[in-house]
Amino acid sequence: MIETTILVAEDDSELRLGLIDLLEIEGYRVIPCADGALALQAYQQEKPDLMLLDVMMPELSGYDLCREIRKHDNYTPIILLTAKGEEIDKVVGLELGADDYVTKPFGLHELRARITAVLRRSQKNGVPLKPTVPDQFSLGSIVVDRKNYRLERDGQHIRLTPRELKLLEAFFCRPNQVIDRNELLNTAWGIDYFGTTRTLDQHIAQLRKKIESDPANPKIILTVHGIGYRLGE
Repeated sequence: MIETTILVAEDDSELRLGLIDLLEIEGYRVIPCADGALALQAYQQEKPDLMLLDVMMPELSGYDLCREIRKHDNYTPIILLTAKGEEIDKVVGLELGADDYVTKPFGLHELRARITAVLRRSQKNGVPLKPTVPDQFSLGSIVVDRKNYRLERDGQHIRLTPRELKLLEAFFCRPNQVIDRNELLNTAWGIDYFGTTRTLDQHIAQLRKKIESDPANPKIILTVHGIGYRLGE
């Protein structure tokens, strides 16, 4: 059985110790950190499966830490712990890439349930918690460079947005499967996005302009009418 590692970044020592006890009882391996700078260093060294980040921390706030991580990592689940109850603060955290938030004071049962739910969503549909997508991978005739957010097609380098990269990674991870529109929305926009599937269709159309030799007759990303999309043969 693979042990799940959770990084806890919380400057309140009593709360941090309480979280450590709770999570270890639940069978998780815990990496405790007292400030944001230590948390960033621990994240880079340990690559945890999930991160609990206090918003108001010395050295580096939870918001700043979330922003820094999401520059290079769109997969590791992040739950923000905040004493703020204003809706705008929650929105800010989600827009920065957090998967969920818990407002202090919170019940241990609530936190446990949110951790379980976020981890379950991360593992949904066979997508691994720590994806094994290489830094470079091929889809049809194109080569995707994840680190530099670009692809190579016919000898040309074309820039990719973070959302476009997420979509391409999703197709790479599931080469022989049809992926429905809602799942692709969750992958590229997050579970809290309330847009329509038309938004996805528009982004796929734009992405095809970058990856297809003839976007009107796509060969790499194919439409499965009434369901979603799949990778071409």
